[in-house]
Amino acid sequence: MSENNDVRKGRHCVYDMHVHLVFVTKYRHKVFTDEHLTALERIFADVCASFDCRLEEFNGETDHVHLLVSFPPTVEISRLVNSLKGVSSRYLRRDFPRLEQHYWKAKRLWSPSYYAGTAGGAPLATLKRYIENQNRPA
Repeated sequence: MSENNDVRKGRHCVYDMHVHLVFVTKYRHKVFTDEHLTALERIFADVCASFDCRLEEFNGETDHVHLLVSFPPTVEISRLVNSLKGVSSRYLRRDFPRLEQHYWKAKRLWSPSYYAGTAGGAPLATLKRYIENQNRPA
């Protein structure tokens, strides 16, 4: 078998699983600046690492974010999403208190819904390019 860096090995399995996640802000409020998105990328990478996942790509706009996550078969996507949203909401509230007066009137950063799609249909390079080309605020 040839060496492939995309293929990961677990204790009892070899896998190459990716999920494309999209989270939108509550009521699609335009909340994020580049500084917020930079903080979110760090937070999401840390949460992913705690689940033995990898944040492969991240970007967003003022009212939503896209994540491309490589994950092992032992991870439940719904648990990962709950942790990503909960931790990021708490950390942004702590690190950017001005956001609270602007946005947390609803007491929620994220909409309760999310998009999760496997990345098997499109080549990963295409999906990465799509996420990279999001209209990130300056």
